[in-house]
Amino acid sequence: MQRTIINTPAAPAPVGPYNQAVAVSGQMLFVSGQIALDPATGQLVGEGDVVAQTEQVIANLAAILTAAGAGFDNVVKTSVFLKDMGDFGAVNEIYAKYFGGDHAPARACVEVARLPKDVDVEIECIAVL
Repeated sequence: MQRTIINTPAAPAPVGPYNQAVAVSGQMLFVSGQIALDPATGQLVGEGDVVAQTEQVIANLAAILTAAGAGFDNVVKTSVFLKDMGDFGAVNEIYAKYFGGDHAPARACVEVARLPKDVDVEIECIAVL
């Protein structure tokens, strides 16, 4: 098995001992959960605004997928973590712009007690390269 670490300055640096993504044998890409951090400043985008946070999370995912030579069409599974399931509709509306239609991946969505940096949403994904 060949592991290739994916890190790009176009997405936020990890806030712990992990990488932005790991490609395995040039076939699968495992992207770490992304939160709404601006890659240039490391600061939270859209504090208290789940729509703005979701847009930034998606932008961060896009940057990492691009760095690995992939795109949203390559994503086969996502996991969405919400601080408040009441935000499901707003997050889903943004999410559907990028993951809708015939290429929509399998997905899990759960409400959690707390997320890193007290954000409202975190999304991770798995892609086929």
